[in-house]
Amino acid sequence: MRLEDFDYHLPEELIAQFPMADRTASRLLNVAVDRLEHLNFTDVTKLLKPGDLLVLNNTSVLPARLHGQKPTGGKAELLLERLLGDDDGLFQVRVSKPLKDEGELWFESKGNRVVATSVGRQGQFYHLKFSAPILPFLREHGEIPLPPYIERQVESEDLDRYQTVYHQIPGAVAAPTAGLHFSETLLQEVQGQGVEIAEVTLHVGAGTFQPVRGELQSHRMHEEIYQISDEATQQIERARRRGGRVVAVGTTVVRTLESAADQRGLVQPGHGETDLFIQPGFEFRVVDALITNFHLPKSTLMMLVSAFAGTDRIMQAYQEAVRARYRFFSYGDAMWLHRGSG
Repeated sequence: MRLEDFDYHLPEELIAQFPMADRTASRLLNVAVDRLEHLNFTDVTKLLKPGDLLVLNNTSVLPARLHGQKPTGGKAELLLERLLGDDDGLFQVRVSKPLKDEGELWFESKGNRVVATSVGRQGQFYHLKFSAPILPFLREHGEIPLPPYIERQVESEDLDRYQTVYHQIPGAVAAPTAGLHFSETLLQEVQGQGVEIAEVTLHVGAGTFQPVRGELQSHRMHEEIYQISDEATQQIERARRRGGRVVAVGTTVVRTLESAADQRGLVQPGHGETDLFIQPGFEFRVVDALITNFHLPKSTLMMLVSAFAGTDRIMQAYQEAVRARYRFFSYGDAMWLHRGSG
């Protein structure tokens, strides 16, 4: 496979810049084996069957972008990648010149100065130690980090709409966007029709937007932290015993479950880090169906959905979505993919 195999033409005006007024008002493209079916997102209730298990990612997006300055007065922009402790973490840093070890960045907070000191580098990220606990500081001074293709300033509605209604565990710097379409009412309706709901956690990092450079064989995925409870693994096994499908809400759920599965397809509870790169040829052991948004051309997520549903089928679906003027990316519309549709 070549990177160009996962490219498609996307008119810029189809990139959604704002969420729909109603979370559930998006469109849903059902990529079935023999047809492409145009639905509304609320029609997910028709695609789910009694006995299925719907798996959600309950990560919560942090206000992870900070604006500060160097001691010389130069501007600095920080984007948290991962917390390492109460007062230190890994950050993307935009400054005029690279930070040296022990280099400082300054932030003002209620008349006091909070200092972030560089401890060193880990790949593209800086390890910074703060003079105050990071999470409370982010909640007071941070900004929701909208994706780079949303070309506008953060607005008040983003604080709510760039979170799922079921978010619980703080740690993500990008939303698991397939879940943005669900309202509490829709989830209750799903449960009312005999579909069980399970939750896992994967903290989405800023590296999710990292482009693929060079050959696919040499691309390394960013690592992300995940957690799977004993209860979630038991729910998966119960669904299998009753003949239900495991339906993942988002590619983050796919990567979580497939990373934690053994050779028999049994999902192991616990926490860990995953850099799983799913591309065509991957053997799926857990997930049977996938609800997902539309992804960037030539991205690792395009490779994941192509591996899941078939490359030819995915490219046909994307061409149809462009033709039918679907809305793309984080605040855009969704797809339902059946495993091995292609």
